[in-house]
Parts: sequence; C-alpha cells; structure tokens
Amino acid sequence: MSDIKTDNRIETVSKILGREKGPPLDDENPFEAMMARFDRAAELVNLDAGLYRVLRQPEKQIIISVPIHRDNGDVDVFTGYRVLHNTSRGPAKGGIRFAKNVTLDEVKALAAWMTWKCAVVNVPFGGAKGGVVCDPDNLSMGELERVTRRYTSGLLDTLGPDSDIPAPDVNTNERVMAWVMDTYSMHKGYAVTGVVTGKPIEMGGSHGRRDATGRGCMIATREALTHLGLPIRGTKVAIQGFGNVGSVAARLLEELGLTVVAVSDVSGGIYNPNGIFCGDAAEWVVKNKYLEGYPSAEKITEAELLALDVDVLVPAAVENAITGKNAHTVKAKVICEGANGPSTVKADEILEDMGVFVIPDILANAGGVTVSYFEWVQDRLGYFWDEETVNERLNDVTTRSFHDVLKVSQDNSVNMRTAAYMLSIERVASVHQLRGVYA
Repeated sequence: MSDIKTDNRIETVSKILGREKGPPLDDENPFEAMMARFDRAAELVNLDAGLYRVLRQPEKQIIISVPIHRDNGDVDVFTGYRVLHNTSRGPAKGGIRFAKNVTLDEVKALAAWMTWKCAVVNVPFGGAKGGVVCDPDNLSMGELERVTRRYTSGLLDTLGPDSDIPAPDVNTNERVMAWVMDTYSMHKGYAVTGVVTGKPIEMGGSHGRRDATGRGCMIATREALTHLGLPIRGTKVAIQGFGNVGSVAARLLEELGLTVVAVSDVSGGIYNPNGIFCGDAAEWVVKNKYLEGYPSAEKITEAELLALDVDVLVPAAVENAITGKNAHTVKAKVICEGANGPSTVKADEILEDMGVFVIPDILANAGGVTVSYFEWVQDRLGYFWDEETVNERLNDVTTRSFHDVLKVSQDNSVNMRTAAYMLSIERVASVHQLRGVYA
C-alpha cells in the first residue's frame, strides 16, 4: 500500500471520528453501514483528513419530480433521485431502480458503493445511483415508459457518456435502458449509444452483460475455494435469490461442479440435499413466475436457507439479509455477496469471529460494472466483441481483482471487506491527490 498522507496534515481521520461521533450506528441504514466500513478503512490507510472529508460526501445529490399522465387520464407525480458520489477517476456509473422503498439515503449508499466497486476492479468510472419511488407492478407498460422518459429528461444536464452513465438495477431492464437512451438521443439529435449500459444488443449492448454479475460471483467463489484449499466438485451451495444474479450464479456454479442444494425467491425457498437441477428450476419459474410449488425439492423459509449446513452461501437478493440477529446461525465457510449490502456491520463482526470467509459485495458482484465498462468501450469504439471474448476478459479482471484484495487482506491482517475498501479508497484518493482541489 502506498503512503497517501500529506506532510502538513493538521488533523487525522481518527481525530475527526473522535470529535464527530454522533448517535449509535443504525446497523440497517445502508448509508451509515457503508460509512462505518469506509471510516474503518480510511483509518487503516492513514487517509489524509482533507481527502477523508472529500470522499465521504457525494459530489451531487439530485431530487426531481416525475409527473406523468396515467392511462386513465389522471396526472400522478413520483419522486426521482440521482446521486453522483465521486467522478475523480472517470464518468459516474450506476444503476436506476424503480421501487416503493427507494430513499435518498439508500441511493447515496449505493452511489458510494459504486465508487468503491469501480475502484476495486480498477475500471475508470466513479460511482452513481438513481431511482424513482414507484411500484412498477401497479404501472402499465405505457406508464412505465412515461416515468422513464420524464425521469431521464429531468436529468439531461447530468447524464452523458462522459459524465453519468446509468444501467439496469432493481425492477429495471434492457427495455428501460432503451427508453433512457432514446430520450437522451432525441434531445441530442443523434443516437448516443454510450449514455447507458445494459441495453439491448441491437442498440449497442454487449454480449455477456446479462450474465455478468452472476458470472463474477462464480469466478470469485472459485478463487476463494481454491485459496482456502476447499474442493470445488461436490461443494454444497445455497443461494438466496433466484433473479438475474442468483439464477445465473446458480447455473454457473453448477456447471463448475458445485452442488446447488437450495435457492429462494420472494415466494420462499426450496431445498434438496442431493442437489437442485438449476435449469429445471429456471424453467419452472418461467412457467409459474415463482419457485413456489417446485416439485423436486422441499419448501424452506429464508431463515432456514441462510442457516443450512453448506460450504458456500450466496446472498443475492436483498440488503440486510444477514444481521446481528441471525449471523450466528450461518454455517457456511464462504459467503459470496451477490447482492448489495446483504450483511450488516454487526453481522460482519460475528462472521469474522466465526472464521467465515466473506467475499464482499464491492468485489463479488462487480462483474456487472466490469462488463458495463466493456459495453461502454465497445460503444465508444463502434467495434463489438463476441461473448467468449467478453467472458474471458471478465474472468481476467475478476481473478486479478480478487487476488489484489486478498494480498491487501494478508499484508494488513484484515478481512476481505476491509481490504477491498482499503484498496479502493487508496486508488480514489491517489487520483484526488494528483488532480488537487480546484478553487
């Protein structure tokens, strides 16, 4: 780790933290949880006090009204957010989510996570995130399109291939990204493919993007098992979440030779100690929408899935799945965090005491932003790669990043999460030092 201190530093991060102590940590507030981990890593890398103040604050927080005509003629108004956390290393990068429970604190946390995630895999992006407070299940396709286009038009001064590049997130997909790109392009007067990633192949999307996050989880899990000297073939894995990330991770881990014994979705979990054939389960979901009723496994609860006696646990569904209340029930030797923020700070402490090897979210699920970077590069060049090339390059980046974090972990006797934050903070802070403060 290089020295990122300044010679004339008056204060230290430790002094700032001691002086600015507030109320006790809200363990399940995503922004506070992210900042607690950031603070710990900032102290360990001896971060300059001025840079600490810069990096803990988002550069830009935008709140916009999103009025639309509903299908019945009524006018409804939704609230939209976009937060740019840090753009020192390149354009802001981060998804757009549509959900009833979107909050500014959540978006701020996710934007900061994107900063660290991009830095830990060393792609030249900063962190951003956005969202609209709405219930997509209660919106028609036309209403969803109008929400997307009005939200996009409200951010025209922020979005752009050189400034802020959205991607799909919770309840958004390729079609939503196509609407974002079209809205932005119509205002520019020409097609701007690089303004979003995760869009359809026909519009400049990248092969391998849809599977990228789940594939990154598979690669990180493979490297962790190899590092720990654990076998791959026959190793048992439970996966919380069977959406895009969880289902892809399940399929690829199964192809690698692991035995997937449990998966879950919003309808609950299913368990078969002899293994679940993931392709068959995926076909069941296509036909029936949910895993519920799947005939070749027994039904279990989410709590039971997290506590299964397996070697690998992949929480790939929601934030705060593993907390101080249930972390002691985890029996897995390895946790690969497919979701953003699936473990709380208190859970971290318990899991570390138990000797669980945690591959943190900002490393484990960075496959998505890595291939988003590939998509952006292809759009800028106007030259596109086949899926094999994309997957090979994703494997190279993820494998290298895992071992970069592992080295920091071993050199500093810290867990993988703290090591990932230390590495990413150093990379971002180093660029800030080189660029200086514009005044």
